[in-house]
Amino acid sequence: MNPSTPTPPHTPITHYENFPVASWLCPAHLRTPIAAIYHFARTADDIADEGDARAKQRLADLAAYRQALEEACQNQTSTAHPWSHVFTPLQAAIQQHQLPCQLLHDLLDAFEQDVRKTANREGYKSHDDLLAYCKLSANPVGRLLLHLYGVTDAQALERSDAICSALQLINFWQDLSVDIPRHRYYRPQAEAMQIQNAAKLVEFLVRKAKVMMLSGAPLVHQISGRAGWELRMVVQGGLRIVDRIESLQFGTHTQRPVLRWWDFPIMLWRSLWM
Repeated sequence: MNPSTPTPPHTPITHYENFPVASWLCPAHLRTPIAAIYHFARTADDIADEGDARAKQRLADLAAYRQALEEACQNQTSTAHPWSHVFTPLQAAIQQHQLPCQLLHDLLDAFEQDVRKTANREGYKSHDDLLAYCKLSANPVGRLLLHLYGVTDAQALERSDAICSALQLINFWQDLSVDIPRHRYYRPQAEAMQIQNAAKLVEFLVRKAKVMMLSGAPLVHQISGRAGWELRMVVQGGLRIVDRIESLQFGTHTQRPVLRWWDFPIMLWRSLWM
């Protein structure tokens, strides 16, 4: 991110990483709209999660951000917010590709939910409740990408949802040692009551996420060209994190597993055989 880009005063940006699906594998003509979607989601995430603002201020900033989204969806021009670097390209993508705006609003619903739950130090009652959250926080991204790829059949959407939810869940179980100290509680309470050993609970949850990922993996055969290969690497990246969690005996409440450079040849090899 350009350091001169204006951002809300309460949300300093410290981690603007590259968007994986806007890589060289992605079709060149879609890199700009995909990057616009990513920057929209990443900036909203920063508003919800970064800096030291109180929950009330975060929610107010997200409400202003939502208003800017609504203006972009209606093809209105506004300078009354500090996010023109986000909404100028996003508005162009919405108009050029007829992006479903409700999916973008769903992402903001998820970020608002995060703020409230973190402020109240609340978790999720069950795995089903967590999946309902993933429906807002993760699945819209996959559906937006499928929209750009021109893939709209029901089976593809279902498989995309499975992959996106699985990726979100795997990320949760990878990041327990980071999230818990920040009062972000994703381990479902019902399952935690049944499986009181921390590592056994993570094992159970990781296994469920892996099954979900594998159920969605056939989507790679419905996406042609370079985008299909990008998706193969995304799926294999999630599965490789599962391998890393397993290698720690599921002890991610004390240590966060990460991918190393030597994991990527393994992911590429596995992608070839999907």
